[in-house]
Amino acid sequence: MDPDLILRWLHVVGACVLLGTGAGIAFFMLMAHRTADARVIAHTAGIVVLADMVFTATAVILQPITGVLLAERLGWSLTEGWIMLSLLLYVLTGLFWLPVVWIQIRLRNYARQAENEGAALPAGYYRLFHIWFACGIPAFAAVLAILWLMLARPDIVLF
Repeated sequence: MDPDLILRWLHVVGACVLLGTGAGIAFFMLMAHRTADARVIAHTAGIVVLADMVFTATAVILQPITGVLLAERLGWSLTEGWIMLSLLLYVLTGLFWLPVVWIQIRLRNYARQAENEGAALPAGYYRLFHIWFACGIPAFAAVLAILWLMLARPDIVLF
């Protein structure tokens, strides 16, 4: 089997996992949040945290590895504009994703506590949810931009 094809396939699968998991997590968290039901939110956020750890974290680690190996095998310089821009956007995405993971854990914990106490969700939950939502928009946009850059490979001069 062609090693370049396997590497491309792994890289594309990783990109799909990042985009798909991100979109799925956002959708399910938003739908759970809209119920305002601590039990539903706690359950959904628990699954979301697990999915982020299993799928997103794995792809986050493997994506730059497969990307660098692929660029090396295909003779692409990492200083090419579209690659550098992709890497910058990847770092930007990570800067939003890391706090989001922590926030999801806190949202889950707030919801579990409210469920256990039979209480309403506290103000801290809503404050964190808004931050979580706001962080998701630029992160998701950056992932979409990276995918476009990977496909189009435009001639971009950054420096």
